[in-house]
Amino acid sequence: MSTITRRPPRPPIESAWVPGPPFRMSLEKYEAMVDAGILTERDNVHLINGVLVAKMNQNGPHATADLLCNAALTAIIPAGWHVRPDKPVRLPPDSKPEPDQCVVRGSIRDYTGPEPTAADVGLIVEVADTSLKEDRAMAFVHGAAGIPVYWIIDVNARQVEVYTLRQAPAGRQGPGGYGKPRVFKDGQSMPVVLDGVEVGQIAVTDILP
Repeated sequence: MSTITRRPPRPPIESAWVPGPPFRMSLEKYEAMVDAGILTERDNVHLINGVLVAKMNQNGPHATADLLCNAALTAIIPAGWHVRPDKPVRLPPDSKPEPDQCVVRGSIRDYTGPEPTAADVGLIVEVADTSLKEDRAMAFVHGAAGIPVYWIIDVNARQVEVYTLRQAPAGRQGPGGYGKPRVFKDGQSMPVVLDGVEVGQIAVTDILP
């Protein structure tokens, strides 16, 4: 007569628990996986500081602010620039975010091959509805990479945080990062600055849902 031994039940795993440390991936390996079709648009991830991060889904207010911002930027940017929405920006050594909006020098066909880098970018915009903490953390990524200007459209507070790249301290190479952001509230207008030159202004009200 055989004896059946029952295994003790496994203890529940906390939903927030993930074994660490996270696997870090090089920018080159990430790009190779995308080129090989291992990672596709359906995976809905991008590379931030060497880690695959899920991209946020858009709700109604987010989508509306995103589209309004795209229209406002498209109407104001001068020749020699174009708006590149929800597309990758290559930020060595280990990030390739896909921001909501990005103002890039040149034409669309200029980036059929390599994606734009910080040297090609004049402005990055993220819309924050449920992602304000994460979008503020991205200021460290963009500032370290040398993105000149970074906007966070805070839908809930009805304002825009504008981060501008500082000069690196004397004797130090590379970007100086961002200082304290300027905050433009509903009813105010903010400058659109490309290559250090103001090319126009956008009313905060015009890009809020």
